[in-house]
Amino acid sequence: MRKSDLINQIADKTGIPKVDVLVTLETMFKEVKESLSNGENIYIRGFGSFITKKRAAKIGRNIKRNVAVEIPEHFIPAFKPSKEFVAEVKLKTSGKTDAAE
Repeated sequence: MRKSDLINQIADKTGIPKVDVLVTLETMFKEVKESLSNGENIYIRGFGSFITKKRAAKIGRNIKRNVAVEIPEHFIPAFKPSKEFVAEVKLKTSGKTDAAE
């Protein structure tokens, strides 16, 4: 599902115009990015948490030049789903088979 599909589904289910749904989603994404950039985590009960994870400094390797490169400590965004979210996905996908099998 793409963002446009999500906007269409929300608009169909709520009756809210697509433009308003788009503005709301874009604002939500912007606020999540800004909060994580400022070091603030976001907790949404029943859905999950948007958090930043700290990656320790380490030594990497440039394979082409065979040179060791120091990678400094940094933070990355992550999403941790709630227990309810995980349980619902497991329940609804347990009967489905993978198309690649």
